[in-house]
Amino acid sequence: MDIYLWIDNAKELIRLPVLPSEFKINEGQNNETYDTVKHGEIKLIGLRKLATCSIESFFPDQNNDYTFVRDKTMSGIEYAKTILRWKDMRLPIRMIIPQLDINLPMTIESFEYGADTTTDIPYTLELSEFKFPQIKINPMKNKKGK
Repeated sequence: MDIYLWIDNAKELIRLPVLPSEFKINEGQNNETYDTVKHGEIKLIGLRKLATCSIESFFPDQNNDYTFVRDKTMSGIEYAKTILRWKDMRLPIRMIIPQLDINLPMTIESFEYGADTTTDIPYTLELSEFKFPQIKINPMKNKKGK
């Protein structure tokens, strides 16, 4: 399995060098429960919530010769700086996992990183689905004089 993150239509791409030990996407629903006089609680099924996921792994130090590293194009700190720069750009990124048929526009909700005793950079990346606004304009309402 591979996890890719990219920004601006793949102008910049990251292949996560070390896969997380587990990966889950949370697909919630905006259901609501109401109390009624005759029937007790009833449930109304709402619309789908934005998908979220958390990726917890580490960016390896390039001096560590790990055999399981999937991508060595950047140093650990370069991966972290790239994600921070993307966050500052305030653009949605795309998360792609080809083997799971996942291709989602996402926002970076938070990015936590640090150091450990191995000189690797552990991190937690919190992502939330981004829906591109669909604005429909009625051309008849915009004509002057009508």
